[in-house]
Amino acid sequence: MAKKVLVVEDNELNLKLFCDLLRAHGWMAEPVRDGREAVARAADVLPDLIVMDIQMPHVTGYELILALKADEALRHIPVMAVTAYAGREDEERIRAAGADAYVSKPISLARFMGAVNDLA
Repeated sequence: MAKKVLVVEDNELNLKLFCDLLRAHGWMAEPVRDGREAVARAADVLPDLIVMDIQMPHVTGYELILALKADEALRHIPVMAVTAYAGREDEERIRAAGADAYVSKPISLARFMGAVNDLA
């Protein structure tokens, strides 16, 4: 049975790229376009991994990671942040919020899948 990944990304092209890439590698990808829906969708889907953008409208990735890690039923799910924020302080802040992995944009497909597989 394929592992499930929830992909939270507001940019339609990035969302399609991430989902297509994950599906090509045997994952079942569940897209979410709005961070405000992510916690509820994660509770419904109970994914094996959550891949998310940090810079989103309405709810930042930081806020979303904190909400996921505060939820007893979801806190065990690894979170991989994918973001254009590429500085050392950015990575430290993202990891401090609770992200288990960090990949900067523009992504390297090999690095992206390597990080996914490391968390699987």
